[in-house]
Amino acid sequence: MTDTTPSDVAIRREPRFAWFRQLLRDPLGCFGLVLVLLIIFSAIGADLIAPHDYKALDVKSRLAGPSWDHLLGTDNLGRDTFSRILHGGQIALYVALVSVGSSLLLGLVLGMLAGYGPTWLDNLLMWFFDSVRAFPVIMFALAVITVVGPSLETIIFVVIVTTTPGYARIARASTLATKNTEFILAERSLGAGVPRIMFSHLVPNIVQPLLILASMDIPVVITIEAGLSFLGLGVKPPTPSWGSILNDGYGFIRNTPWLVIAGGIPLIITTLGFTFLGEALRDVLDPKLKKER
Repeated sequence: MTDTTPSDVAIRREPRFAWFRQLLRDPLGCFGLVLVLLIIFSAIGADLIAPHDYKALDVKSRLAGPSWDHLLGTDNLGRDTFSRILHGGQIALYVALVSVGSSLLLGLVLGMLAGYGPTWLDNLLMWFFDSVRAFPVIMFALAVITVVGPSLETIIFVVIVTTTPGYARIARASTLATKNTEFILAERSLGAGVPRIMFSHLVPNIVQPLLILASMDIPVVITIEAGLSFLGLGVKPPTPSWGSILNDGYGFIRNTPWLVIAGGIPLIITTLGFTFLGEALRDVLDPKLKKER
C-alpha cells in the first residue's frame, strides 16, 4: 500500500475552470467568445443602448444614409435602423435560446430512453426521429405556418420539432456506449433505480457533445427565424427582426444599400461567433477530436 501526500492529490486533481483557460488560449475561440458576448450584451441592453425608439416614425428622414444621428441610416418609414437591429437581437436570441434549450432537454431525455430502454422503445423512437428528419425544415415550417399562422411561438415549435432528433440521436449513441460500463453495472448491482442511473450517472457523461452541438445550432436557428421573417412568416410588424429588416431593405437596395448591410452584419457576426466558440469548445472538452484532425 502506497502513501499519497496531499501534494500528489493536488497534482492529479484537474484545476477548476481549466477548460475556460484553455478556451482563452485559443485565438479563434477567444474571438468567438468576444463576438458572442457582444451580441448578448447588445441584445440585453438594447433599451439602454438604442439612441431612438425603434417604432418612432420620421418620414422626413426616410431612407437616410448613416450619420451621427442615425448610425446605420433609416428605413423606408424613417425608423432608426441601428435601434431596430439592437431590438431585433432580442428576438433572435429569444427564439434561439428557447428553442435550442428545449430541443436539447427533450432530445436528451428521448435519447436516453431509446438507448437505455427496451428494444421495442428504441425502434419506435428511432422510427419517429427518422420520420421527422425526412421533412425539409423550410417545407415543414411553411406547412405549419399555413395551418397555424405566423407567430414567434410557431417558429419556436417548428425549430424544436426539427432539431430534437439530432440531439436525441447523439444522446442515444452516448447512452449505448456508456450503459454497460463498470460504474453503471456497479450502480445497478447495488440496486440503483433507472431514474437515478440515467440522471445521476448518464447525463454528466453524455451532455458535453450536446452542449457543443447546441452552440453550433444557435446561429442556424437564428438564420431560420430571419429567413421566415424575411418571407413575412415570422414576427409581425412593427416588432423588429433581422430578417424583416433585410426584407425592408431589399425593395430599396438600388436607392440605399444600408438596410441590407445593416440586416446582414448581425447575422454574419452571430454565425462567426457561435461557430468559432463551438469549435473551440469541442477541442477543449474533447481533446481526442483535436488530435484526430
